[in-house]
Amino acid sequence: MDMTGKVVIVTGASRGIGAAAARAFAEAGAKVALMARSSGEIDALAGEIGEAALSIACDVSDYTALAAAVAATEDAFGGIDVMVNNAGLIDPISPLAEADPEAWGTTIDVNLKGVFNGMRAVLPGMIERGGGTILTISSGAAHGPVEAWSAYCASKAGAYMLTRAADHENRAKGLRIMGLSPGTVATDMQREIKASGVNPVSQLDWSDHVPPEWPARALVWMCSPEADAHLGTDVSLRDEGIRKQVGLT
Repeated sequence: MDMTGKVVIVTGASRGIGAAAARAFAEAGAKVALMARSSGEIDALAGEIGEAALSIACDVSDYTALAAAVAATEDAFGGIDVMVNNAGLIDPISPLAEADPEAWGTTIDVNLKGVFNGMRAVLPGMIERGGGTILTISSGAAHGPVEAWSAYCASKAGAYMLTRAADHENRAKGLRIMGLSPGTVATDMQREIKASGVNPVSQLDWSDHVPPEWPARALVWMCSPEADAHLGTDVSLRDEGIRKQVGLT
């Protein structure tokens, strides 16, 4: 898909799906703003991509900081065409009865409030311009419980409902809003899951996980009209039909 002239924000862009997505959008011709809590890795990635990339250190759980980062992107590149809410945490991996309350709350702040903050920061501009796409990294954990993942499951379920609510309110205004459930992906998060030794996901072999380039390509595809059948819901990369449409088979 040709994204020439489009402006894309990717949160959690320092590694994994976020970094792969930044590269994929840039390769498609987009200007990309890379956001993460620390600047080192996104600075390096922006340097790799070149003039079409901007790195902004930003904590998505802080609305004021995220709104300022969106404004800085608009100043540099123009109005936001695509917002990719990718930043996410898995901790604490523990039974609910033993979970650390502070770590549990931090995951809610990033995985749920961070998605709200991203949507809230870009929606007014998109509504004013009569178009835009908001994509959120979802999970099978949004739709069913997983042992020792209470914070992750609860936050992803909440983010899925935010996707539905935002679509319900804004589809008629020309906005395209949906989620991507990528399955298990070969990222640092999977290393944390593997190290925990808890629940069947931790027992998967590394070769069972898809490369981060797969969801990255899916995110670019989701910006096309071909994905409009999935507005307001999750696109699942476990679906062979979706993989075929994206060109991953």
